Amino acid sequence: MLEEVKAILADSLQLADRTADFTADTPLLGSLPELDSFAVVIVVTALEDHFDFVVDDDEISADTFATLGTLVEFVDGKCQA
Repeated sequence: MLEEVKAILADSLQLADRTADFTADTPLLGSLPELDSFAVVIVVTALEDHFDFVVDDDEISADTFATLGTLVEFVDGKCQA
């Protein structure tokens, strides 16, 4: 799942090969200039489309996008729900 989320980030934020070295510990929010509030909406929409789940506005926080790992945990939880 990490690789899928990483690919969605790369595509949504147009990061190209910059995500190649991303690990679960890679910081996202505040570390990627491309990841602003508008980009968060784009990434969440792409995740919803790819994994076929719905995210309510109140489910998203800065903690969700703290690292690639926290984002993957969020996606995994949505997929299992």
